[in-house]
Order: sequence, then C-alpha cells, then structure tokens
Amino acid sequence: MSSDLTVLQNESRILFEVPLRPVQGRRFQPTGFPDLGAATYQAGGSACLLVESAQSMANRLESTIWDDSKNRMVDPAEGLSYVRIDDNKGNYLTSSVVESHRINSPYILEGSDKSFFSKLREEFSVMETGPVDRTKLAATLFKYDINSLLHGVFLAKKELAGGRLRVARAISSFIEAEMVQVAASGGVKNDHVNPQGDTAKGFGNVPFHREEFTAEKITAFFSIDLQQLRAYGLGEAASQLLTVLALYKIRRLLDGNLRLRTACDLEVATEGPVSAKRPQGFVLPDAASLENALRSGIDACRSQMEVTTVTYKK
Repeated sequence: MSSDLTVLQNESRILFEVPLRPVQGRRFQPTGFPDLGAATYQAGGSACLLVESAQSMANRLESTIWDDSKNRMVDPAEGLSYVRIDDNKGNYLTSSVVESHRINSPYILEGSDKSFFSKLREEFSVMETGPVDRTKLAATLFKYDINSLLHGVFLAKKELAGGRLRVARAISSFIEAEMVQVAASGGVKNDHVNPQGDTAKGFGNVPFHREEFTAEKITAFFSIDLQQLRAYGLGEAASQLLTVLALYKIRRLLDGNLRLRTACDLEVATEGPVSAKRPQGFVLPDAASLENALRSGIDACRSQMEVTTVTYKK
C-alpha cells in the first residue's frame, strides 16, 4: 500500500475512528481514576465509558518507537532527535521519548549536569522578551526532541524564555465504548496456612469484588492536526516527516500491543485497510510503506536533528 501523502496537502486534519473488540470473550477492564473508578457517562441516550484516556494513549503512541529491550529507538526511527539520560556511571536511565513531560523532564533539566539546560537557554535567549518566535521554538524542538512537536510540551522554567514556551498536542487519541453494561464478579484471596490471619498484614482469606464491562461498540479515535504541523514553519521535508511519524505511530499501535491492562486485551475489529473518516478516501498505509517513508524522511532531515546525552546527578 502506498504512503503517498499528496492527497493531504490541502487538508487540515486526519481523523480515524477504528472499531475494536476484546481478543477473547466480551468483557474488558477500562481505565480507572482515583476516587472515581471507571469513567462512565451518558451520551446520545446511551451509557458510555472511557476505556483509555488521551494522556494514556499519548504514552502508548510514544512508546511505539522505543525499543525497551535495547534502550534505543526502533530501527526505522533511528536518526530521530531525542535526549538520552544516563546515570553517573554511564548506564541508561531514561529518555525524552518515554518521559511523561518529554524534553521538560526533571531528569533533563533538574540534575546537576547543566550542559544541555545551558544549551536550551542559549537557543531560547532571543525570546526572553517580546512575543514567542514559534518557528524558532519548533526548530529547536525538532533539533533536540522531535516527539515534543507531536505530543506537546510545556517548558515552564522561568530561565527558558520566562517559562512561556509551550506546544499543544498535534496528535491525540482516546478509546471510548458505547452501550456498556457492568459485568460484576469477584473472588477470594486464599490463605491456605492461616485462613483467619490478620488481613491488615496480608494474611487470611480476603474476599473481593470486581467490575468489568461489556459494550456493543468500542472505538479508538485518532486525530492528527496537519495545520499545526505546517504552522511550525519548518519546511516541506520536516512537515512531511512529522506527518509520516504520526501515521507510523498509529499503525504500530494498531498492529502491535493493544493489551491495555491485564483484563483489557483489544484488537482491530475489522478486516482490510483502516480508512480515515477525514479526509474520506484516505487509507492508513501499511507498516512497510510507512517504515520506508520514515527512513526517507529521516535522511532528508538528518542535518536538522541530533541525539543528545545528559548525565543525571542529583
């Protein structure tokens, strides 16, 4: 399947609505929130449920390009910019790809190694007063951490242009379910040695209840803001790379691990291509086509990106 993106030149957004289903059975476990539990609500006369939040889906999309077993980018994404954080012995600690605040991670900006922080402060010094130069901001983020231009970032430190530097998400996603019902169940944690033991200390038999859900419809929603990507003003090659990277992340997520939790293992519910709701007729390219396009895009923009290593010391 071709990854020709010329059909997107005059489009402002790409919207996908992908039907999902449990891999086995009908029940699934949604995301839960402290003091709230499952996020249920009414919409269009139907009982609905938030299966996965935008924040969690952002983390999952980011992880699609990171190889946890090797602590580096997956092969097709090698060459993309990011910041690697090592401990004071040179061992991998974390990276801006997997950090929840990306380049604004405290492991990058709050450690005793100020080399990269000083570099950022110098890059942004022209914006200490006056309006924020959005193109300069985007070019700097493209250079050091391209994912911040897709998933957003807020550089709140006052030393960096007065803490005014922020970028909204250009790619967003969430999963909803419709016509849901509670599937109540339960069980017992058995203590075969001392069933009457002190449960406060982990002994004894402990009964518990459990709530899962069933749904007539589960949908994964994806949005790519093409207008925002163009507004960065980075040129056609960089905009193309950002678009391909966003599509590649969606494809990797749908083809890969949609096991969101122990009891929430989902898969795409339809056979054949994944078609966009907007623009109509656009089809999500297959993984091989997007890998080739991603490698070509990285080669075209290689001089604009770099991988930075920071040593984190408390």
